[in-house]
Amino acid sequence: MASRRALKAVLIYLSGTLHIEDAAVPGAQEALARSRTLFERLGRLNFDLQEQEIFTSLSAARNLLEQRAVRPLLLVEDSALEDFTGLETLDPNTVVIGLAPDHFNYQTLNKAFRLILDGAPLIDIHKARYYKRKDGLALGPGPFVTGLEYATDTQATVLGKPEKAFFLESVRDLNCSPEEAVMIGADARDDVGGAHNPGMLGILVKTGKYRPGDEGKINPSPHLTCDSFPEAVNHILEHLFGSK
Repeated sequence: MASRRALKAVLIYLSGTLHIEDAAVPGAQEALARSRTLFERLGRLNFDLQEQEIFTSLSAARNLLEQRAVRPLLLVEDSALEDFTGLETLDPNTVVIGLAPDHFNYQTLNKAFRLILDGAPLIDIHKARYYKRKDGLALGPGPFVTGLEYATDTQATVLGKPEKAFFLESVRDLNCSPEEAVMIGADARDDVGGAHNPGMLGILVKTGKYRPGDEGKINPSPHLTCDSFPEAVNHILEHLFGSK
């Protein structure tokens, strides 16, 4: 078990850890509040959940599209379109894929396929294999991105987890080093394994998309595997920071 560390950030992958679709994981609200009191006690942070606390791969995608001044074909959920408000999307010359269950049909994917064949870059917001819904596990964007890569003999630019750059940018945004951060997530490969790459601690929770044996799919294995987010917070308070 790790000794007390001078941690400055707790990164939490929201879906499957704090909530599953529109239902909160039991005890998650109280545990999140407890984690904030830790920072107040240490005098490091003292704020409610604000927009600046949330670093997402959607933000990274928007930044990249603006930097390249391109016109994206956006295969994302309708609720995510607001993150791209103001971008020109007519006559697209770039393909952007995120989680988009309602758009993963033959016609739309074939349109993306033809654009990529004509030279359009393929940008992947994140490459999750699957995710958890209230009715069970469901395919994530990863299989569709991989299919387009295979069909077009090209390689997607992946912006979100499990890419090392995504985790480095997330802690840079919080003004700390990877060694000063711990990641809590329900995906062993993408959340925990991705966080391990730059040197963070990774805690796996058995909610959301977790399946028995997931902790054995990565090396090194998770720092800890917990039943839920509240248990992970208890561990951080008691063993990583120490409680007073």
